[in-house]
Amino acid sequence: MRIPTPLRSYTNGEPVVQATGGTVDELLRDLDRRYPGIRFRMVDEQGQLRTHMKVFVGDEMTRDLTSAVDPASEVTLMQALSGG
Repeated sequence: MRIPTPLRSYTNGEPVVQATGGTVDELLRDLDRRYPGIRFRMVDEQGQLRTHMKVFVGDEMTRDLTSAVDPASEVTLMQALSGG
């Protein structure tokens, strides 16, 4: 799983980490088990992906946390940046 720069403080600076699961949500839950607090930065209190987050499974973007993930797939998390 590729981690965006703003969230790497949760992964001890690692840009790529391992997570397991059959769906995007399961991956994010496993990621949070390994790196506590990271999921809250990506998923809101209603269990929805935050608007500034994008998830790519392979080359396909998804915002559906129930999207299936093949164990061989590369998952990339992206975070929109804002500022002036």
